[in-house]
Amino acid sequence: MQQFQATQGAFAAILGHGSNAAWGEPGYGGDCSAVQDQLRNVKQIQVAGRAFSAALPDGLVVTWGFPDRGGDCSAVQDQLKNVVQVQATDEAFAAILANGSVVAWGNPAFGGDCSAVQRQLRNVQQIQATSGAFAAILADGSVVAWGNPEFGGDCSAVQEQLKNAQQVQATRFAFATLLAGGSVVAWGHPVNGGDCSAIQDQLKNVLHIQVSAILGHGPW
Repeated sequence: MQQFQATQGAFAAILGHGSNAAWGEPGYGGDCSAVQDQLRNVKQIQVAGRAFSAALPDGLVVTWGFPDRGGDCSAVQDQLKNVVQVQATDEAFAAILANGSVVAWGNPAFGGDCSAVQRQLRNVQQIQATSGAFAAILADGSVVAWGNPEFGGDCSAVQEQLKNAQQVQATRFAFATLLAGGSVVAWGHPVNGGDCSAIQDQLKNVLHIQVSAILGHGPW
């Protein structure tokens, strides 16, 4: 076994010869029989709350699980070519393609629809995800976010500060971005790390940001 992942109710594993096995609640991705023939030479599995996505060596992606939560990528299947990275919220996936563009699918309220920012998503270098939103760092160091605003899907309040971004990290409900000068910008739900104003003066010459293992309880 090479890799092992889990949704909220199912497991999936990459076997030694590159095939894939899944078990558990079918509605949570525990049944991959419908796509079993496509799951050959699987490189990596990514997981949302109720769906899996598998990256194949030719840059294609195969998904299964709850259809509206990322388990059905048929609406964007013809766009999912030359995929280099996949990230997931609780109910959606986003993929960076080799040309630096992004394709998203799943629950629109959880980041499965990036059409509002599609024109900005060019030369994307990195994507990070909270439970309900995505944030992408572009080649010019700017940041684009989309998804549920309460999960960090709206960074407009700090947009002017998001320049020369080097790294983005996420709790379940907030993002923090390390800038080239060693300062930090955060946004999202304040209780879960989205407000660093109380210690902003201390956040200088920062080298790395790390997320705590125990994530926040969220806004509700």
